[in-house]
Formats: sequence, structure tokens, C-alpha cells
Amino acid sequence: MPTVPEQTALTVLELAQAGRFAEVRELFVPQLRAMVAPEALQTAWTAELGRQGAVTSVGAALSEPTGAGPVVVKVPVICERGGFTLVAQVNEAGQLGGLQLAPPAAAQPTAPWEPPGYADPGRFAEQEVTLGPEPVAVSGTLSIPHGAGPWPGVVLLAGSGSLDRDETVGRNKPLKDIAWGLASRGVAVLRFDKVTYAHAAMVKDTRDFTLTDEYLPHATAAIALLQQHPGVAAQRVFVLGHSLGGTVAPRVAEAAPSVAGLIVMAGGAAPLHRVIIRQTRYLASLNPAGAAGSQPVIDALTAMADTVDSPGLSPTTPASELPLGAPASYWLDLRGYDAPALAAALGTPMLILQGGRDYQATVEDDLARWRAALDGRPGVTIRVYPAFNHLFVAGSGPSTPAEYEPAQHVDPAVIDDIAAWLDGNR
Repeated sequence: MPTVPEQTALTVLELAQAGRFAEVRELFVPQLRAMVAPEALQTAWTAELGRQGAVTSVGAALSEPTGAGPVVVKVPVICERGGFTLVAQVNEAGQLGGLQLAPPAAAQPTAPWEPPGYADPGRFAEQEVTLGPEPVAVSGTLSIPHGAGPWPGVVLLAGSGSLDRDETVGRNKPLKDIAWGLASRGVAVLRFDKVTYAHAAMVKDTRDFTLTDEYLPHATAAIALLQQHPGVAAQRVFVLGHSLGGTVAPRVAEAAPSVAGLIVMAGGAAPLHRVIIRQTRYLASLNPAGAAGSQPVIDALTAMADTVDSPGLSPTTPASELPLGAPASYWLDLRGYDAPALAAALGTPMLILQGGRDYQATVEDDLARWRAALDGRPGVTIRVYPAFNHLFVAGSGPSTPAEYEPAQHVDPAVIDDIAAWLDGNR
């Protein structure tokens, strides 16, 4: 008998086949319903059937826990000319937190992570650590090279959302790639589960949650742990942030001024509430035939972004009126934060890495803001990899979410460049 999450995913399929997309929207968690337009759901479904043909059969649903409460349910769908996989993120109450029509291969169980070729597990050891105060302490992993050291140290910060210490995205673990790659080269690396992953329910019920709460208590604890470790050079502890982790990295360095430098990978610099609209427009542009169906979603997101920018935004503004269902406190904190400006004021050595095909943090918008703020400032290195996407994996053509599905690794050139930069900052 299907579990509650599996039944939700199967219900989505039944409703979609019956054309009842308004009812599909009602299956989403309340904070996402305003951003889900039945027209957009219908457009995506119709486009998929246009490519694959009518549905002929539905396979058995497969559930995979994410570790943060919700589970990912994968349902293989067979069609006249092929097929696809319905991928749904479902919470314990049977509500949708995400929905995707993925390639057929996505229906397979997620294969165990395999180390990249540049990682040599024989060169380092790993140990579990606990970071931050109770009741929001989180677990982490310290990768420490064999030998006497002292080694340079790097604290890794994952991107937005409920992410584990490896920044698991489908079959990929970018932060584990980086940790193992650098540890193989004589760098101590500490990565940790985000509080939004380890304590998802508690965070959801915290009305005054902010970007600072999301990162700083655990990041500063990680820095202190590395600086106090006998195998680590205390004066050579750096912070590496990816995506939103890169955005917040200057704030972490401000709170921990002993940090030796920052590495920002695809760090967002444009206002996040506007970036969400930009990304939605981009994804709609990949399917011009369905662009009209995305317009209600864009309109809803624009109204929410306008609320964030409004002088009337207050701690009592309902989260349902704001992007991502995040509380007003989060947006009040974030809208006043200019990451590149703070980075420029810190005077800390910085390495900024950017993928040329990245649509989540872009060369034209986000990197341009980093460049403008840091122009002419010594100690700043900026490197753009034209073929790389947001996960720093090479590809061609416009980047799409489907690129994140296959198992792959952060490109070795990135590990080489980070290791070389660390070596040059003694």
C-alpha cells in the first residue's frame, strides 16, 4: 500500500490526467500556493505529453528520505513515445513542497555518491563534530589531512534552502567534492548541516528567523573549531561559500574578523526577492510555447517582491504574502544587506569564482555587482569559467535544471584554482 507521500504523488498524476490543475495547486504547502499557477502546471504537463505522447501506464512509486523531514517521491510514467518521471517533494502531512517532470532515468534509486578522480581518501581522515548552541546545534564533518601540519583550514557554507553538509542536489554533492578534493591536497575542511536541514520544523515555527540565524551561529563556531585544532594553522582559516553561502560569506567574515580570506562561488549579489523573478523568467524562456502559462506565477512573485521593497513591510507582514514563505524578519534583514559593499569594506583577500552559463547567479547581474564594488581593490581574484553552470560542471547551450540530474562532480579546474589561491595566501 502506498505511503502518504507516495499517495500524494499518485494523486497529482490522477489530477493532471483529468485536467484538474487547480486541485493540484491545493496540494502544495500553503506558503507556496500563491506561487503555483494552474495555468503553468497545465502548460508543463501538456508540453511533456506533446513530446512523449499520451500516458499508457504508471510504474511503482519510489520514496527517498531527504533527511530533513520531507521525502522525494519518484513515479515513472510510460507514454506512447517514451516517458518521464514525476518527482515530488512531499512532507509528512502529504503536502507538496516541489514538483518536477524529469527524464526517465530520474526514477532510478539515487546511486551512492562516488568520489571524484581528484579525491584520494587515503590522504586524509574524517571525524564528526557538533557545532552551535542547543537547541539548534548541528552535525558536521571535519576532513583533516594525514601528517603533522599545520594545515590551512576552510569552512564551507552551503546555498539556500534545507541543505545537508554535502549540499546534496539530486545525485550530486558539490561541497563533499570540494571537501575531499581540498583535503587530498593538504587542506583541513569543515562542512556542516544547515540549521534549516537539521531543525526544519523548529525553523518553520520561528517567526523572527533571519539570514543571520541561518548561517552565523554555526559558521562562526566552525571557524573557532578549526582555529583551535592543533593540526590547523589558526591564522590561515578561510571561508568558502556557494550560492547564498557566498552571499553571506562577507557577513560571516565581519562577525569573525580573524578569517584569513573569502572564497565566493556563484555568490548572489542582486536582491534575492528580485532574483527569484529573474530565474522564473529565464526558465519560462526555455519553453516559449508555455511562457504565457508562467505569467501568473511571475505576477505573483512580482507582487511579493514589491511587498518586500515596500516601506510598509513589518515584522507582522504574513509570510504568505512574501517570497518562499519566509517570514518578514528574514526579508527585513536581507533587503538591507549588500554583500559586495560589505566585502569591499572588509579588505579581506577574496577569490570569486563564477560559471558563465549559470542562470541562478549570473555574470551579467550578480558578478557585475561584485566587480563594481571590488574594482581596483588589491587582494581580489575573479575567475569566470565560460562553460560552467551553477554547480561548476561544464556543459553547452543554455543551462537548465535537467543538468543537475545526472551524477557529476565539481570540475577539477575549480579544485586546482582554489588550492593554488590558498597556497598563495600564506
